[in-house]
Amino acid sequence: TGSPYYWTYTLKGNGLETWRPRFTYYGFRYVLVENVKATDEKNDNNTPKIISLTSLHTRNSAPEDGTFSCGNESFNQFNQLIKWAIKSNFQSLITDCPHREKLGWLEQDYLMGNSIHYNYDIYKLYKGIAFDMMDAQSVDGLVPDIAPEYTKFGGPFRDSPEWGSASIILPWLIYEWYGDKTVMESAYPMMEQYVTFLQKKSVNNILDYGLGDWYDLGPKFPGQAQLTPKAVTATAIYYYDLQLLAKMSSLINKKTETEKWLTLAEQVKTAFNAKFFDKDRKVYSTGSQTAMAMPLCVGLVKEVDKKAVLDNLEDSIYLHGKALTAGDVGFHFLIKALTDGGKNQLIYDMNARNDVPGYGFQLKKGATSLTESWAALERASNNHLMLGHIMEWFYAGLGGINQVENGVAFQKLDIKPEPVDGIPSAKTSFHTPYGIVSTDCVKTKEIFRLKVTIPVNSSANVYLPSKKSSTKVFESGKPIESLQEIKSIDFKEGKFVLQVGSGNYDFEVKE
Repeated sequence: TGSPYYWTYTLKGNGLETWRPRFTYYGFRYVLVENVKATDEKNDNNTPKIISLTSLHTRNSAPEDGTFSCGNESFNQFNQLIKWAIKSNFQSLITDCPHREKLGWLEQDYLMGNSIHYNYDIYKLYKGIAFDMMDAQSVDGLVPDIAPEYTKFGGPFRDSPEWGSASIILPWLIYEWYGDKTVMESAYPMMEQYVTFLQKKSVNNILDYGLGDWYDLGPKFPGQAQLTPKAVTATAIYYYDLQLLAKMSSLINKKTETEKWLTLAEQVKTAFNAKFFDKDRKVYSTGSQTAMAMPLCVGLVKEVDKKAVLDNLEDSIYLHGKALTAGDVGFHFLIKALTDGGKNQLIYDMNARNDVPGYGFQLKKGATSLTESWAALERASNNHLMLGHIMEWFYAGLGGINQVENGVAFQKLDIKPEPVDGIPSAKTSFHTPYGIVSTDCVKTKEIFRLKVTIPVNSSANVYLPSKKSSTKVFESGKPIESLQEIKSIDFKEGKFVLQVGSGNYDFEVKE
């Protein structure tokens, strides 16, 4: 989509000439060259002849930090589909598409943040984006949907809370990934002004405007949210902003402000649940995938209701044939909610198909990079960064590479691989600030095997799946009970939990 892109070049006419555009780039799939002859055509000496035509791929120079492969070729193809979209939109900012707008739409920076981070070292790039947002903020506190704000859009395309909230979430992610507090310190005035801006736009602590769950899969041509009220996603992300701002104010010694943000967050939570939560049915709003998953992930669901809400989300997905409907905002939270809830098999089942819109559907239609719409519509972009959130699950779910809750810079790890039927093996590696962590897991009917490397100066909790606590666990062929360097902590929720230090390990769980 977008207007055709043209270059013209006038030859000197005296021998072999080489030309390429030097001051722009453009994403494409097909190239038409006019007023030339092909190499196999007879030349009349008046018409230029093409000797060779080569396409050049350009992207940000961030070093590659991660690798993923698994025992299911379709999912390997999904990984490549998403990775090409990342590389195509990996410039001096994270763009939406390389052929149309080439703008830094902010929501994907954090929604796709972990997926990109598992693949590349993005410290400098994301630090730059944080300062782009500071520069783009208006005097009333608005952080526009794009930064840098090369052009000014109107309405929700300039002011949508799910987009502007990148100004809060990105400084937190940079700290979480790399342990750098300086970005949140520099960004604090921007973050404070933006949350104050949202507070002023709220009515009884509810925000009800914006783009919502962009490009969700509803009955109409995709665009603004169809299945989930905008007030649900806007208010949920507002609540998440307040929580993060409370954490960051505490970390940078603005503790007097921490209580203010926590108090406001509690008021938003109360208002959100009063407006959207059906206490009897344990259902949020319309019961869409996004409406159910997002409150679970950002902390809006009371502890006593979490299991029922998760179960209802799962039941709803099965009731609708395990088809995807969540959009740009919601799919990120759907993957996280199902992962955190131990519903990894359902993630596989929803995505291991090509008969309904999704990754397999896109491949079936001939896509070679991730598309803007789940259905790979011709009237939408066909090289787009958003909707690639399953990549995070490849590393954190299948491969099991996570940091502990409230961890910083991946020094303390949770190695928690989640094998599923249909993917018998998975290999991942990721370069943390402390070195490379890698996992290689294989599951059969009789055995689960995990080879794992923990970097120097790091430690890990290793979770090994098993059907019963009486099962024997071995490391390099020796019972773990005989090894002093491995501490067995517990058996809970179908997993042995072990504590290990840095080093290489080869675990086996024999059923």
